[in-house]
This record gives sequence, C-alpha cells and structure tokens, in this order.
Amino acid sequence: MDASWEEFGWERLGHGVGRRRLPGWDATVALVVGADAVLLYDTGSTLREGAEVRAQAQALLGRRVTHIALSHPHFDHVLGTAAFSGAQVYGAVGMRDLLKRGADELHSSAVRHGVGEHDAAEAVDALVAPRHEVCGEWTIDLGGGREVLLADVGPAHSGHDLVAVVPGSPAVVLCGDLVEESGEPQAGRDAFPARWPLSLDRLLALGGEDAVYVPGHGAVVDAAFVRDQREQLAVRFGVS
Repeated sequence: MDASWEEFGWERLGHGVGRRRLPGWDATVALVVGADAVLLYDTGSTLREGAEVRAQAQALLGRRVTHIALSHPHFDHVLGTAAFSGAQVYGAVGMRDLLKRGADELHSSAVRHGVGEHDAAEAVDALVAPRHEVCGEWTIDLGGGREVLLADVGPAHSGHDLVAVVPGSPAVVLCGDLVEESGEPQAGRDAFPARWPLSLDRLLALGGEDAVYVPGHGAVVDAAFVRDQREQLAVRFGVS
C-alpha cells in the first residue's frame, strides 16, 4: 500500500497515512488506514470531487472509507461528504446544527468562490452533517494498533475547528485551516481571531516538536512553521 500512494497522485506522510492536494483551492484531503477501518479527513468542495476521492481510495486500498472527520464547516472541506455513503461522520461540537441551518450560506459561499451553481446546489441538497460531535478529544480505533485522536481545538479559523493526530514516528497532525502554507491564513466572518493563537498552542502541544504538520492548504510544514504562523497571527490580530 505505502508504495502505491504516489501512483494515485497522493503524498505519503507516514505508514498508512497519505494526503492529496485537490485542484482549485489547494485543499488537503487525507487518509489514515488501519487494519479494520479507514478514516478520511475532509471531503472536497463538490460531490464530484468527493466521488473522485472515494474512487481513488477504493483503488488504492481496496476498501471503503468508514470514518470521516471534517476539519471545519467551509464549503471546500465538507461538500463532498455525501459521496461516502455509510461512513461515520465526525465534527467539532456544534457543527451539526450549524450545517443544518447554514445551508444557504454554504451554497452562497461555494458559488461566490467559483463552484458552479448546479454543483453547489447538488452538494448542499445532499449535505451530510456530523453524527458524532467531538467536545474535547475523541480517539478512534481503526484496528491493528492504529488510532486517531480527534481534538476540538477551536474556535479559531472558524467556530468549529477539529484536528486529527496520528501517532507515529513522526506523528502526523492534520490541521485543517488552522494552518495554511500556500497563502496567508484566512479570517472570515466566522473566525475568532483572539483565540486563534491559543488554538495553535494547543495544536503544538498535541503534535510535539517532531511531528509532521499538514495544513488545510499547502505543503507539509514543521513545528517551527506553526510557531512562526502563530506569532504572525498574534501580531496581526493584536493578541498574545
């Protein structure tokens, strides 16, 4: 399996862990593979994109995605979720209600950023909200000794920021848009700038100095990059 990631256009991050940078918004989706189950972190910006990720995962692993963790409720990270029927979906506490009552805003945001009207409407109509909400931390056992820690570390980039930590040598930390490498971190109307640096402190505490940190957009970074971005955000928003 690990020798095949690159053949499918994915980047290997560690044993049984890989990610793909999707076209358009350079958003990351990641797979974590256990003996019994497979977790996908984020699902893309449309049902078509989600279906493509599903097909690649099936071809790469010969198995279905069983668990989905959504990093935060922005269109480019959640609108492909309905392509994964039967998967158990996790999000930060409060995300379920937000997605249910915020469908119009999600549709508008997708179209405003360049998703076609039909694709946006189709994905929002089929939108799958998290069944499992993470308050604090939640460990998922994927089998064969592979566990994934989900941690609600927001609010920061959004009101509902969920990271995934995959123990290993090194550990892999899936950061969502708490960290961005291919552009400046974006703070929209639902951001909590005053709390963002604190969330990055929590992220660093979870991952540690030697972890691989995977931004929601851009290349893999290290702890020093995360610390530097934390300080930039503190200066930008006038917080400590």
